[in-house]
Amino acid sequence: MLSSALVVASIPSPPISSFQIGPLTIHFYALCILAGIVVAAIMTNSRLTKRGAEPWVVIDICLLAVPLAIIGARIFHVVTHWDFYFGEGKDIWAIFRIWEGGIAIFGALIGGAFGAWLGCKWTGIRFWTFADCLAPGLLLAQALGRFGNWFNQELYGLPTDLPWGLEIDYPNPAWPVGLPEGTLFHPTFLYEVIWNVIGVIFLLWVGKRFTLQWGRLFALYLIWYSAGRIVWESIRIDPSEVFFGLRTNVWAAIIGVIVGIVIFAVQTRRHPGLEPSPYVPGREWAGGVDVQSQNSDEFVDVSAPPTSDAVTDTATSTVVSK
Repeated sequence: MLSSALVVASIPSPPISSFQIGPLTIHFYALCILAGIVVAAIMTNSRLTKRGAEPWVVIDICLLAVPLAIIGARIFHVVTHWDFYFGEGKDIWAIFRIWEGGIAIFGALIGGAFGAWLGCKWTGIRFWTFADCLAPGLLLAQALGRFGNWFNQELYGLPTDLPWGLEIDYPNPAWPVGLPEGTLFHPTFLYEVIWNVIGVIFLLWVGKRFTLQWGRLFALYLIWYSAGRIVWESIRIDPSEVFFGLRTNVWAAIIGVIVGIVIFAVQTRRHPGLEPSPYVPGREWAGGVDVQSQNSDEFVDVSAPPTSDAVTDTATSTVVSK
């Protein structure tokens, strides 16, 4: 009876992970990632615009940040799961089949941060302003992305008898050797989703309550996300490289907490006041004006209507008053 009750209350895994549209195979994993990117971009745009930035300048930054984040995420995963892709009998081309799963958030943060820095240089936006505006949306995007692991039936935790245990199809390539069919597992994807959503609420509140700028809100994001990741990563059972008794992603999460603390402390000491503008000096955007020609030699004052004596200079198309 107890076993039946647990099965009824458990969390089922989706029966499919993809679907066909003509010759195309659409993977839910990819859709979850894309949904996260869209949500993060919308939230970041709203927050940047309220700070005085040009609407949708975030798109220009994302053009560099998103591809580099994906590349960094894949590289980090491959490096920390070396035996999956290299060695006798391994399919090295699987490195490029990202739709099968296998991207690392910490690699995405490294690659995305570099891309965002380049994008901010391009647009004139302060890097730390962008990072602070991104932080809540990024955490929500990571929550949405975790549903991709649910669809792929991957990255689950230790066996459990808890009523919210996760059902995994049997047989499964990732099924732990020796465990009987019907075993339930900790839904680590769900733990992280809940933790991240609570973190989004916390970041939005604390950022507004204490007006956290100069990268301090992003620092809190790093601390919050990494602290939770230490716990969830510690109970996962998927194969991973282990150093000094800890999985590589646990070490990465510990470093994330440390980096977040350092950023918060350094930025608090260096910048006790508020940011004067979301733009670096000299790159400010004048709202509502598409072309700023007032400071050029070609500026024409047309504030008063031309008189009947006005003539048009066809060579320069400049109205000259007699």
